[in-house]
Amino acid sequence: MYTWSDTDEMFRDALRGFIEKEIRPHVDELESAALAPYDILRKLYKTFGIDAISREGLEKALAEEAGDTVADDGDDSGGGMGGSMAVILNTELAGVSLGMIASLGVSVGLTVGTIRSRGTLAQKQRWLPELVTLEKVGAWAITEPDSGSDAFGGMKTYVKRDGADYILNGQKTFITNGPYADTIVVYAKLDEGDGAVSKRDRKVLPFVLDTGMAGFTQGKPFKKMGMNSSPTGELFFDNVRITPDRLLGETENPTKGDGKSSAREAFSAERIGIAYLSLGIINECHRLSIEYAKSRTLWGQEIGRFQLIQLKLAEMEIARINVQNMIFSALERQQAGVAVGLAEASAMKLYSSRAATEVAMEAVQLFGGNGYMAEYRVEQLARDAKSLMIYAGSNEVQVTHIAKGLLAT
Repeated sequence: MYTWSDTDEMFRDALRGFIEKEIRPHVDELESAALAPYDILRKLYKTFGIDAISREGLEKALAEEAGDTVADDGDDSGGGMGGSMAVILNTELAGVSLGMIASLGVSVGLTVGTIRSRGTLAQKQRWLPELVTLEKVGAWAITEPDSGSDAFGGMKTYVKRDGADYILNGQKTFITNGPYADTIVVYAKLDEGDGAVSKRDRKVLPFVLDTGMAGFTQGKPFKKMGMNSSPTGELFFDNVRITPDRLLGETENPTKGDGKSSAREAFSAERIGIAYLSLGIINECHRLSIEYAKSRTLWGQEIGRFQLIQLKLAEMEIARINVQNMIFSALERQQAGVAVGLAEASAMKLYSSRAATEVAMEAVQLFGGNGYMAEYRVEQLARDAKSLMIYAGSNEVQVTHIAKGLLAT
């Protein structure tokens, strides 16, 4: 049976110390958007040596891809932080600042992962070194105002060929890190101008853009219900000229599949990640609720002695165990080299986000009037938790993916 190792627990304890010293004192600034999360995240990376590990791992992987001889150090991870430590990093940060870990995950997870899996060696050498260390911030842009859950069929952002180049037009929205990102992976449909293929079925191509390109505008951060420590905004493309070296894979017909397949791979990883974030919120709500049940008195006794309060705590514990076990199961298979499919990733996302939201709302209820006040962090956790039922594809869409997986067997 999978469980946290001694090393995992040592890392978790050290991380909690960092959070208490470097993050909790700034939560109000982060939640008001007065402070962007990136400098704190860079300090986190430097404190735990994640930047150096990521840089060295990337250099090794790129050298091997280039055919250079590399000394075998016994590390096959490819650099960065993976496996159980990545889960711990996600869960611990989610409990104090969900938006912060969302910004981190999109930058070093979705953006880096897409370039790493789809890019040519030259493209990886060009963009990844500064992204894996958080020197630069990444964004991953697929969602549009009229597409939402119909990400591919409803996509209106398009490119047209112009000689060897492409011309990009359109708009993306709800883009994590969008306002401040340095490097952005953008998905767009290829308009070949002959009308032979319907707009819904046109080929989707992934490109890499850099901030400051002519015709490319990054909108201001949105005001949101939750995840306020993560800047989210719109991207606008007005005749942006894109050279062929910015097309991921530098071919319209890659052997690994088109832009749709690369996005679907990212969907699975992102939805598994939602389970990590959900566990973080459940853990923190659970901890705060137990503390409050022991300290708050009513009618001359601790409220934790009342059976209705005990029921809430017990259901929180059940949710915590269930979500943690789902994550442990995924970790075991990942370590064995067995990928978690889209249907199961969607199931993890659906269940865990729902559980986190229910736990957070019960925590607010347990705190009573205090739970409705921003001074008590369960209020923030409840707002953050709700976002997980929408983020990475709404829960209603997850039902469709789960059902398709079942019916295809």
